[in-house]
Amino acid sequence: MGTRQIALIRGINVGTARRVAMADLREVFARLGYTEVRTLLNSGNVVFTAAGGGTKARIEAAISNQFGFAARVIVLNAAEFGEVVDGNPLAGVATDPSRLLVAFLDNPDDRALLEPLTRRNWEPEMLGIGARAAYLWCANGLLAGHLWEAVNRALSDAVTARNWGTVMKIQAVVNGGETRPGPSPGRASRQTT
Repeated sequence: MGTRQIALIRGINVGTARRVAMADLREVFARLGYTEVRTLLNSGNVVFTAAGGGTKARIEAAISNQFGFAARVIVLNAAEFGEVVDGNPLAGVATDPSRLLVAFLDNPDDRALLEPLTRRNWEPEMLGIGARAAYLWCANGLLAGHLWEAVNRALSDAVTARNWGTVMKIQAVVNGGETRPGPSPGRASRQTT
């Protein structure tokens, strides 16, 4: 019996570098012995079942071995991911899920690195900080503001972000929802790609 886990891989399939087919990524997870492997979108979101610990280091090593580049991976279990969803302090403010970013922290203690940013006026943008994530309301779009740049600079590669729409799609998969049928490596069941 294992636990549902979510791996968020930083920096794959952005531009032309670090291209990874989701079928190949699912195969890497299957070879590691993980089951019920699902990918969502093309940006490194993997939901899977794992028994035991050591997940993050094993996934990072397998990605490096398979694809020839290092990629940071943030792994949360289903309960932790649910807490990120439920703990969104900007849910009542954000009117467009594509402009609400959730910056998942590799280490929860990294919240301290973001505290100075909470003392700045970011209007019309807003920043909220939770236990495992920072929430960024980019009212005029990601590229029009400066908040994401400041958060990314403060945390460097110890963070990866997904917009709220993607977060909700991941949560639906974790809760058993699917978006598209198709085979998963080593298992004849539905998958999300």
